[in-house]
Amino acid sequence: MRQISISILVVLLFIHSSWASGFKPAIIYDVGGKFDKSYSEAAYAGAEKFKIQTGIAYRSFEIQNTDQREQSLRKFSIDGNNPIVVAGIGWAKALETVADEFPDVHFMIIDVPIERSNVKSVTFNEQEGAYIVGMLAAMASKSKRVGFIGGMDVPQIRRFGCGYVGGAKMAGAIDVIYNMTGDTPAAWSDPARGGEIAKSQMDQGADVIFAAAAGTGIGALQAAADRGKFGIGVDSNQNGLHPGHILTSMVKRVDVAVYDAFIEGMNGEFTAGKSNLGLKEGGVDYALDDNNKALITEEIKAKVEKAKTDIISGALHVHDYLSDNMCPY
Repeated sequence: MRQISISILVVLLFIHSSWASGFKPAIIYDVGGKFDKSYSEAAYAGAEKFKIQTGIAYRSFEIQNTDQREQSLRKFSIDGNNPIVVAGIGWAKALETVADEFPDVHFMIIDVPIERSNVKSVTFNEQEGAYIVGMLAAMASKSKRVGFIGGMDVPQIRRFGCGYVGGAKMAGAIDVIYNMTGDTPAAWSDPARGGEIAKSQMDQGADVIFAAAAGTGIGALQAAADRGKFGIGVDSNQNGLHPGHILTSMVKRVDVAVYDAFIEGMNGEFTAGKSNLGLKEGGVDYALDDNNKALITEEIKAKVEKAKTDIISGALHVHDYLSDNMCPY
């Protein structure tokens, strides 16, 4: 009992010391909210993991419109939150402005490389993970027609799409039906629209659909499951949403990026700069668990694992759409 009491005292002293020293981590979620079961929820999972493991609370806010990006960043900075994490390409302009105003505050942004002495930028090689799930889609498809649904029509989402097309065609797909959801931030949070597009793609013969569209993709996955087809999740592991009908999920470790930023801030080791995470670094991958392991045969698994090894070694090159805004597949 005495040992347990001492342990609790140590934890309490540690928490008090962290807050007394000004350590007040924060995360601000983009339009669409933290419970999108995809991208933002992955960020939330990373923050929650930090809180559970350390016992240290963090501050959070879900913006309701794009005008609140700069306002919330400035408010959190004035209030002494540090580090402040934001996730998503829409934050770039606001962060560049506010980071200059508060040079002593540490910020982290996910998915946008920003040159500031107080900003850490974490990006991912989404095309590599998308290539792998494209292979899985083609090998699981009976029609050899597969679909891709992107969220907001921006180059980064076309990066997902291009990688997916490359992997699917390499593995035998004869056609990839390709749609983007919209050109405003609302494209991330419209599951009804996602379902409509998925139904249209299935009407055209697609029997596997990859939805890289955050909350909008939830509707696409539902529509695929309702018709007995396969969906592919994105960012978070979404295999459990419709067990037996989610072929896999292209996981993107946004959760790890958020967790690491908070840990570095707590330890006084936060460093600005850029990092890029792909298959080699474990930043992207495909998800295999009890919900989908029966859907992926050992033969299929062996082929995608070989492709992963070749991508990591450089023997297989996956085209990056961001390099030239073109998709050669």
